[in-house]
Amino acid sequence: VQLVASGGGLVQAGDSLSLSCAASGRTYAMAWFLRPPVKEREFVAFLAGSSGVTPSANSMKGRFAISRDNAKNTVYLQMNSLKPEDTAIYYCAAALGYGNYQQPQIYDYWGQGTQVTVSS
Repeated sequence: VQLVASGGGLVQAGDSLSLSCAASGRTYAMAWFLRPPVKEREFVAFLAGSSGVTPSANSMKGRFAISRDNAKNTVYLQMNSLKPEDTAIYYCAAALGYGNYQQPQIYDYWGQGTQVTVSS
């Protein structure tokens, strides 16, 4: 399975971006992680079957939303009211099995990452 992420770019604070990640095959769980500059990778959100975790970190709550189109094997991350601190490389990931989907180790496949840069 290959994951192709797209939708990143350079935007101004307050703008919106919609990231998408298309999988070449069926997967069970799909998620987004981010890696800010000089920081560790962080979990954003996942969807798996009928369950999921929406962006719940205080910094994202109410601004980011994850969704999925199972027919297209695609997961989306809608990001609104972007802030400079949202600047990061955003990665999508997919898992075939079950586990703690907030942990990166559970994922079998990773996208190439898409850069999001928010200027003030």
